[in-house]
Amino acid sequence: MPEEETSGNAAQIEFWNSEAARAWGEQHARMDRALAELTQSLLAFAAPQPGEHVLDIGCGGGTTVLELAARVGAGGCVLGVDVARPSAARARSRIAAAGLTQAEVIAADASTHPFRAAGFDLAFSRLGVMFFSDPVAAFANVRRALKPGGRLSLGVFRADSPFPSAATAAARHLLPPSPAAAPEEPGPFSWADPGRVHRILEGAGFREVSLTATDPMIHLAGPGGAVEAADFAMTFGPITRVLAGLAAADRDAVRTTLEAFFRAQDGPQGVALPARNWVVQARC
Repeated sequence: MPEEETSGNAAQIEFWNSEAARAWGEQHARMDRALAELTQSLLAFAAPQPGEHVLDIGCGGGTTVLELAARVGAGGCVLGVDVARPSAARARSRIAAAGLTQAEVIAADASTHPFRAAGFDLAFSRLGVMFFSDPVAAFANVRRALKPGGRLSLGVFRADSPFPSAATAAARHLLPPSPAAAPEEPGPFSWADPGRVHRILEGAGFREVSLTATDPMIHLAGPGGAVEAADFAMTFGPITRVLAGLAAADRDAVRTTLEAFFRAQDGPQGVALPARNWVVQARC
């Protein structure tokens, strides 16, 4: 049985390989445009160097793998890993189209995959680490893959981030009731508490753990783009986890509500929401 099917992260793996999540691979360009400012900020913090070996956790459709590969150059290498098989396949096709020999992507669970010990200088992630069921064990596994003195650089959400939570809040009255996630449960804000982040990474053997705020704007559509922004939220946002269970009329009501919400966010630069993130860094 493939590794990802026996993982303790089975529920998350099932979701990220479902129809609800397929757009992350097939429509990666939309997400890349939205996250462009955040991506460049995270790469600046991570500072990959020519010749380095980099592990990209939760690499999605491959944009961060390509960005990292450009920075490490032909003398380095980048391994992207993602549990979503369609996203990993899209990433591999993009690597092949770019003619890169220093990049590779595998469909696997980073929390359990047997990476080569001490094989990487840097472990990086753009919003890809908040869904591990046992994050201490996951990062103990990542730590084994890093060289002595190796670096960790991760982008995660802070709890008060309007992206992605504000759109869901605007349509909450139209959605099925759902219990609030417990602080230790996997989810987009599971790394929001600095104390918990320290416990996870120090428990996994990392040192010099630090959190730095970075607050980019997430650009969802151009001016007058409320309809496009609403479609974005219904394609990529937390709402996607419940949409399939709604009747068509209820989905239409959600869309109408989101369009009204995003019209209020429209400005000269288009429709955008702030994202409040931590850059989490540590060393082996």
